[in-house]
This record gives sequence, structure tokens and C-alpha cells, in this order.
Amino acid sequence: MEATAKLNNVPTSPRKMRYVADTIRGKSVNEALGLLKYLPNHASRKLEKLLLSCISNWGVKHEKDPGRADLYVKSLFVGEGRMLKRLVTAPQGRGYQMRKRSNHVTMVIDTKVTKEVVEEKSEVVAS
Repeated sequence: MEATAKLNNVPTSPRKMRYVADTIRGKSVNEALGLLKYLPNHASRKLEKLLLSCISNWGVKHEKDPGRADLYVKSLFVGEGRMLKRLVTAPQGRGYQMRKRSNHVTMVIDTKVTKEVVEEKSEVVAS
């Protein structure tokens, strides 16, 4: 019971985005929202909106209230996006290259499966 959300061409370097993504990967959705709300990084605002979108997608897909489900961030990928290349003036008539990086983010949330549910399913299959 998982849901996905993607965010493309975010004008932040992938390295800065991965720093924030690593803090919430594997955490429960409520804990992740709390962390993202109070992190000072610019990337945390983008990930907070993405997480809210992912929760909404889960609610639409499964037609259930996401507040009652035990959701957690299953996986969070940050890949490189397009890169704008510019020239910056340098001493003695030279030009240095400046790279404006962007990234793509993919988030997957899922429900936690408890041992009791797994045992019930195995009993049903065995009989």
C-alpha cells in the first residue's frame, strides 16, 4: 500500500537536497513533517510540500484517511537534474564556468506492516 510523488527541476543543488533527504528517510510521516517544518534549509520547504503531496496521493489511491494509517517514508531519491552553464568574468580576460545545478526528487511512502498482520496472512495462505 504505497504511494509516490515526484518533484522535477528544483533549483537547488542535489548535494544540499540530499542532506535534508537523509534526515527524514525511514521516519514516520508525522515525525518527518515535524522535522521539515523546523529545519532552516531552503530544501526542507520543497520536501515538506512533496511529502504533503505524497500523503494526499496515498489518500486518493487507497480511499482511506491518511491520518489513521501508520505511514512512513519508505524511500527518497535525489538525482541530478538539468544544469545551466554560465560564464563568470575572471582576471586577465579569462572566463570561469559557473554551473547552476538542479535536481529531481522521488518520494515513496508506505504503511508499516506489523508482525500480527503478517502472521494472519500466513495463516490464511497456509489453510
